[in-house]
Amino acid sequence: MAADHDHDHGHDHAHDHGDTAMARIEALATEGVHRAGDHEGPFSLHVLGLGATGADLITSIMKNQPEGFLSQPGTRFSALAVDIGDEDLAQVRDAAGALPADQSYVRTVSMPVPTHADLSYALNRYREFLKMEYPRYYWNPNYEPWLPADVEIAPSDGHYSRAVAKAIYGAEYYQGKEIAGALDEFADSVMSSEATPLVVVAFSLAGGVGSGIVVEIARHLSSIKLGRRPWVVGVGILPNGADPAEYADGSLFPVINELDCMIDTEKNKGVMAVWGDLYKNPFTGGFFLVDQNDVQEMTGDLAATHAYVDEGVGTFLAQNASGDLYETLKALNWLAVPADAWHPAIRGEQGDRWINVLAPWKLSDLASLGTSGLVKGFSTEYVEARVTGGADSSTLASVASAVGAVVGSRVDPVALAVEGSDERVSVVIPRASKLDLAAFVPARDYYDTLEWDDKLLIHSWLLDLGVMLCEPSIRFDGMGGECIWGCACWVVVPHAAIRGEDAAETPVQIADALGGPEPIAPFVTG
Repeated sequence: MAADHDHDHGHDHAHDHGDTAMARIEALATEGVHRAGDHEGPFSLHVLGLGATGADLITSIMKNQPEGFLSQPGTRFSALAVDIGDEDLAQVRDAAGALPADQSYVRTVSMPVPTHADLSYALNRYREFLKMEYPRYYWNPNYEPWLPADVEIAPSDGHYSRAVAKAIYGAEYYQGKEIAGALDEFADSVMSSEATPLVVVAFSLAGGVGSGIVVEIARHLSSIKLGRRPWVVGVGILPNGADPAEYADGSLFPVINELDCMIDTEKNKGVMAVWGDLYKNPFTGGFFLVDQNDVQEMTGDLAATHAYVDEGVGTFLAQNASGDLYETLKALNWLAVPADAWHPAIRGEQGDRWINVLAPWKLSDLASLGTSGLVKGFSTEYVEARVTGGADSSTLASVASAVGAVVGSRVDPVALAVEGSDERVSVVIPRASKLDLAAFVPARDYYDTLEWDDKLLIHSWLLDLGVMLCEPSIRFDGMGGECIWGCACWVVVPHAAIRGEDAAETPVQIADALGGPEPIAPFVTG
């Protein structure tokens, strides 16, 4: 169950999105406007899995294939698992043999652990790399590698800080090593699918490798390799209270904030205003968070929890030729687009309520459903549970009641019977903000106890630009993004909004921030 905390933030969001009229919400519940029609589909699933968590999910999908997986004409499955070292990748290669070769692409990339000298060489060239990627990149004369010269680099089976993982990935990608070619191949496999592709980027929000490299690899895949054409969906697994101690390093606070400044449209504009559209939100299809603690409380065993969550998430993504994933994305998009701007071709812009919680359960275990990582009292517009196994009306009513007991919604939770022989329930709780996560405020409090050097190592996004996102700007009062080189790097996002404090309710006024007496033209890249 979610922990209680006091942060002066209300959780009843029923009227936050004024343009989402009650009739539109009821259209989801009673008319099923998001259900796929005969003209839609089939769909194909493609997964980029990062770190051990991503590799585990890909393996689970291949080992626990839902009934009818890859059976529809034109469907295809692609998987690319990326990690530092090979310890967690062999399972992916072993499981790939269960797939038809003509309908699948499965590859693993084990990024090698570099020497200090090799990593230092690559980091010293980073301005060249970014200039080649984005010609309008500002060549900052104050640039220095973001990693201290004496930083410890763990062995391949060790735990990596996010800043180190980012450096290793960047050195491999920008110097044309294996990962660069693998991303090209993965993108080619996605685009060669005759069925409509749905791309998922899966990683742990606690793991240093997954959360450390996702901020770069997601944009390389989505914006560069795929040209922002297919839907790219993020799936982040929240930390488990039973995880080893090294995963409780305070990194959740910068991880959530980096995602927040990527996905929340107004905050993302505040980043792009200074650094250009290279940093546009790569998750064009939205973002799911998955909590583990309710399952951990039920199993009492960390390995069993991981297997349970992996199988549940993988089943939701892959079942019914990914039709359930597609319909869910349609529903989320319906909620995100204002009523006066609705058109089927429009992709909704995300606000600060970009978090969609996915809670996968076996039907027999639904009594263990808790608040799925959300604070008690959370409420949203619409909640949906997809039930497989031939559920009858009585079962559906029971599922809807169980969901309604732990989360509030403007209309009663909806339980849908969908195809599938296993008795499972996939609960989707949309449109939460970072302050609605039970772990956010405790993560912020822990972060505040850390020394500056430790805070640096648990950041990733924008470090190559000299920006430590969660610290206040040293030049622009009230804004976020401390410059680690002592110059004027920053982002046009209020520091209070990054911290989730009272001033976060004030909209980001980019024009006002850019129109002050301090010129920032040298730092504008787009």
